[in-house]
Amino acid sequence: MSAWRRAARPVALSLVGALVLDRVLGQPRLHPVRAIGGLLGGARRLRRSRGPLGSLVEGAAALAVVSGIAAAASRPLTARPGRSSRPSSGSGLPATLLAAGTEALLLHPALALEPLAEAGERVAAALGAGDLDGARRHLAWDLVSRDTSALDASHCASAAIESMAENLCDSVVAPACAYLAAGLPGAWVYRVVNTADAMFGYRTPDLIWYGKPAARADDLLNFVPARLAAVLIVMAAGSQPLRRDGIRPVPDGVLRLLPREASRAAGPNAGWPMAAAALALGVRLQKPGVYTLNAAGARPDAGDIDAAATLIRRAAWLGVGLVVVAGACRS
Repeated sequence: MSAWRRAARPVALSLVGALVLDRVLGQPRLHPVRAIGGLLGGARRLRRSRGPLGSLVEGAAALAVVSGIAAAASRPLTARPGRSSRPSSGSGLPATLLAAGTEALLLHPALALEPLAEAGERVAAALGAGDLDGARRHLAWDLVSRDTSALDASHCASAAIESMAENLCDSVVAPACAYLAAGLPGAWVYRVVNTADAMFGYRTPDLIWYGKPAARADDLLNFVPARLAAVLIVMAAGSQPLRRDGIRPVPDGVLRLLPREASRAAGPNAGWPMAAAALALGVRLQKPGVYTLNAAGARPDAGDIDAAATLIRRAAWLGVGLVVVAGACRS
């Protein structure tokens, strides 16, 4: 039996365990991503060049160094194929469960499903109570970087759904894919790249060149996961209404419409899970002056945010379930 076949079951169990820990424990207060952000911020403070080429080189160097630190720190802890920490075929179930549980504990801060869904539900609760200012505050604190002060209720709901759908890729599917490909180092290098893009990936005069390596690396690493997240959203929606009041069933031909709607958003990746959510929920998602997805859909409200939270949970667990089935078939 090959090393990859021996590893398939523990890897699947580790992913399940990581999402269970996310559900039960939430995210740690002393979060590794904060340390990653501190290292990236420190690298930026050491920056010397302001010209395009120098900024590009320094931005790439900062990304490479912090990624290397993350990989080096997590590699001794990982239990990937070919390493002595991964149980052999004769190790038995206890050793397999111990390895999977240990790796789940180390992986789970790299995956964040429940905080994402709960952030959306807080916005929905505020809108449902008629507290528009509260919804704007929760949206700005937890989900989006845009100015929320002038958003009406429908645009608050739209922004919450967009963020939950996009972050299903960034916070769950992409790090899970990186983990499947390269173990804990892969998952944590992805988190470095994604954090660097969030910090530096802006088209401002100061950051356009410094942040370009992080932005392009993030585009590359999210290319497949974004499309996978979109398919998982569509599969998770099925054909039944997601709202508690039973309205807005999933329209026919979602997969056929998905590429066209995804192309309306800026960037190569973010539009895919957002468009999938818009089509699956039957709503219009709009960032004023930037894009409109599923223009024929209804204006979203608090009920649609709750439906989106249900949808991303289903999609994440569906993806992990498929990994478990694949692992069982390979074992």
